[in-house]
Amino acid sequence: MKFPPSFILPFTIGLLFISCFLVIIVGIWISELSKIDKSRIVHNIFTRKSLLAIRETFSESLLHRKIFRKNPVLGYMHMSLAFGWFLLIVVGHIEAYIHYQSFSVPAYKAIFMRYFITQQSITLSGKILAASMDLLLLFVLSGVVLAYYKRMNSRMFGMKKTTQLKTGDRIALTALWLIFPLRFLAESVSAGVHHNGSIISQPTGHLLSSFLPIQSVEMPLWWAYSGALGLFFFALPVSRYMHIPVEVVMIFLRNYGIKVQKRIDGYSRIQIYSCSRCGICLDSCQMTHAAIKDTQSVYALKHIRNRKITDEKLFNCMLCGRCQPDCPVGLELNSLRMTQRIESTKEYNSSYEYLKNGKVNVSPQTEVIYFAGCMTHLTPAIIKSMKEIFAVADVKYWFMDEDKTACCGRPLMQIGQYNAAQKLIDHNREQILASGVKKLVVSCPICYKVFKEDYALPGITVQHHSEYLLNLITDRRLPINKMPLRIVYHDPCELGRGSGIYLQPRLLLDEYVELIPIQNEKASAYCCGGSLANIKIKMNERTQIRDKALEEYCNYEPDILATACPLCKKTFAKSRILPVHDIAEIVCMSITKSAEISSKTDSEILCKNVAIK
Repeated sequence: MKFPPSFILPFTIGLLFISCFLVIIVGIWISELSKIDKSRIVHNIFTRKSLLAIRETFSESLLHRKIFRKNPVLGYMHMSLAFGWFLLIVVGHIEAYIHYQSFSVPAYKAIFMRYFITQQSITLSGKILAASMDLLLLFVLSGVVLAYYKRMNSRMFGMKKTTQLKTGDRIALTALWLIFPLRFLAESVSAGVHHNGSIISQPTGHLLSSFLPIQSVEMPLWWAYSGALGLFFFALPVSRYMHIPVEVVMIFLRNYGIKVQKRIDGYSRIQIYSCSRCGICLDSCQMTHAAIKDTQSVYALKHIRNRKITDEKLFNCMLCGRCQPDCPVGLELNSLRMTQRIESTKEYNSSYEYLKNGKVNVSPQTEVIYFAGCMTHLTPAIIKSMKEIFAVADVKYWFMDEDKTACCGRPLMQIGQYNAAQKLIDHNREQILASGVKKLVVSCPICYKVFKEDYALPGITVQHHSEYLLNLITDRRLPINKMPLRIVYHDPCELGRGSGIYLQPRLLLDEYVELIPIQNEKASAYCCGGSLANIKIKMNERTQIRDKALEEYCNYEPDILATACPLCKKTFAKSRILPVHDIAEIVCMSITKSAEISSKTDSEILCKNVAIK
């Protein structure tokens, strides 16, 4: 029996190690899932969702489509390394199967193909495959060169900031950078020794043989190549590159409908380990506008993974979600941070016994429940506008939180007080259901998000007032009088990125004013800086974040800065640089002006009639 050459040992041992490690760790994470999530896996694994997961794995994990959209050069670098390596493995195995006329060829023979096949290929298919392998290796090497250059000068790739490497990262990265140059040298030297190879390795081998004792360096190069592979496999679990296999698992689970829960479980850990720490999210974080550079999502996930998270890093975040659209992996960054906050927070011990669920007296003619929210009560002009709009549209409504009503609960949830928030939610839910009214209108996006996602309100439609006011226009219950005002609209974080409501506020404003399109809007809109989710930030830091956003808005020279959030309005209005109004106030302005015009017209008609008489 012929034993394989000893130089394959580092590769073989490393491959066995990482294979066993992944099976064990992924098995543990899946065992930590809830029964419902486990059931989702069982019911979806042999459905179309698995095909969708395979397609997403191909487009995102191998081709890196999202990174390509952000920066083509950066996308090419990632794609050449991931997809190129994948193709080298696939084409290498095809070449091995054809050469040995068997599907049971050991993996190492495909990986070290040029060592085992020393004769020149004479068939057309063999020549094509050999040339393809040379070209694919060149493709991967181009990515290695770009990766090395990016590490030296990330700004050339459109990245102002990159993450710092730890020891495990450095070992894995060094091994990764060595794998493909060593493979190229080993294959070229073997081509020089045996006078074979293909379109690139053959001439390179001939060149090397002119000044190197290639017979002496052939085996050391194959050992070095195998050692680099083995080192990479052993360093993988303690490095950022663990995301490569774990991300594939996450994509499948995500397609099966599994999401990050309120408590840390296996899926939360899978998402945390799926972070590649690429640093793409850093440039979109507004905390840097206040010179805060160590609390961003990529750093928080790293510290959570290493069990070194501190309250300073965990709670010094606005949870604005501006980093999420940029994440090439599509991680639930806000949910992961909130889950960790719940785990890290001492529970606030209050029974809220002073909140009594008394009888709700609501007229049978009531159309909607209106819930203003705590922040709206601190910006009473919005409430006044909504009351006038309800009156003009002849809407019968119940003002649920007009006096002594509980908060919606979301601010408590954002700082990790989930159980305390649940008590408020239970109280409010009972009140809403007891009313019998089937539509709930809210003025605060923070309230809107929690009512939509965390309240169980069967049969009840929840609408932000931007949606509701647009419906009133559609139903012709509100007059339209377009005003000669140029307006910039600010997308509130919780309404836009948090709830996906971008179109309705714009359609509403477009009926009444001239809306100016701006650069950073919708998913890339700035946070106002007033977020209730950050309990560590200083007031002067909030001001810097706010002023940076206002600086851009002022460049468009609008008459008014419009928003759809009372907290955003209050935050921006403190600067006194621009007039700031909620969209409800702008609608009310138009209605009032329309009423004045109508009143003036009626007066003129009356005067004419008197004159005729």
